[in-house]
Amino acid sequence: MSSVIECLKERGLLDAVTSEELIKRLESPAKVYLGFDPTADSLHIGSLVGIVILRWFQKFGHTPVVILGGATGRIGDPSGKSTERPLLDNAAITYNVARIRRHFEAVLDFFHSKARPLMLNNDDWFSKIYLIDFLRDIGKHFRVGTMLAKESVKARIQSEEGISFTEFTYQLLQAYDFYHLFTEHGVVLQLGGSDQWGNITAGIELIRKLNGKQAFGLTFPLLTRSDGKKFGKTEEGTIWLAADRCSPYQFYQYFIRVPDADVIKLMRFLTFMEMAEIRDIEAQMERPDYVPNTAQKRLAEELTRLIHGEEGLAKALKVTEGAAPGSTAALDAETFREIAKDMPNISLPRSEILGQKYVDVAVKIGLLPSKGEAVRLIAGGGAYLNNERIEDPHLLLSEQSLVGGEFLLFGSGKKKKMLIKVFL
Repeated sequence: MSSVIECLKERGLLDAVTSEELIKRLESPAKVYLGFDPTADSLHIGSLVGIVILRWFQKFGHTPVVILGGATGRIGDPSGKSTERPLLDNAAITYNVARIRRHFEAVLDFFHSKARPLMLNNDDWFSKIYLIDFLRDIGKHFRVGTMLAKESVKARIQSEEGISFTEFTYQLLQAYDFYHLFTEHGVVLQLGGSDQWGNITAGIELIRKLNGKQAFGLTFPLLTRSDGKKFGKTEEGTIWLAADRCSPYQFYQYFIRVPDADVIKLMRFLTFMEMAEIRDIEAQMERPDYVPNTAQKRLAEELTRLIHGEEGLAKALKVTEGAAPGSTAALDAETFREIAKDMPNISLPRSEILGQKYVDVAVKIGLLPSKGEAVRLIAGGGAYLNNERIEDPHLLLSEQSLVGGEFLLFGSGKKKKMLIKVFL
């Protein structure tokens, strides 16, 4: 692959560019930036597309510049939003900025000899600008008619919610970011999702008016599923990149469960897998001897390793194995805590567990309808405790039965399981 533009096109990651001259400009090393507002203390998998694209630019010798929106995060970008974001206080924004830095450290190469990433906080320059100076020197270059014509603004004006003056001014701030980076750091290209086209072109126009020079913009598709909905949303909530918001196991399980219709797209968008391998996997999926979920396993391993490292992947695989029907994997308290998030479970006091018969507890927790059924299950070899087969219908549960001093895993056959969390 001779250029990053060809690479992005092949992977379906190129939406539009502001000028075809960008291709020639990228024949030599350039600084490329993408902004992330710290509206939460973690980014999610939708944000990962942009980080991956920054890494592709870096692989081709260009310097990635990450802007953490300590200032713009206080305003809120109306793009793609039907209602105004809740405003965060300064303490929350500062905390979020510190937290999301780690996501870039996981994907970008901060030891690159020639294209080491640059991370900046736009609050560092906006906090030094007086309002009147900004309105006089920057605001005069923007026309309200043009600002109103932008899709994100038009959609909000026509909505019942409307748009506040605060959000309306967001495009001025993002435009000034680009101007500042162009002037102070030599950044010539801004990246953004397809919904950022208006904000990006506003910055390019401001640079032209103030500096008389050309800058560029490139947009990429937003991450959507085959049904048109956004990726990363589940019944439980957003698929976050931070391990304490979405554990490596939960993260891995999300990608294990994506539909066949989406798995190849996710490989192209979110991983650094070679296109030859991706095409081969796509061809395999069409064959009659294809083993279901093989592609999902490859995707889940690749992404979990990227975001959570080898240690995180090992944890995810360990818990996955422990939770698998009929598993003989060694279990521990950490594994059970993860399993509890995705398995039927119940909490019971020790007094109702210790010293009680297995068959009695199996009925109490609803695993089986009667003691007779429980005895017959044991006789048939289908009763399990902590993934070990139970052979004695008179088995009493003891302190030694507890895993980590607090968990029991009951099983009826290889698929029906119930986790008991024991408390004092």
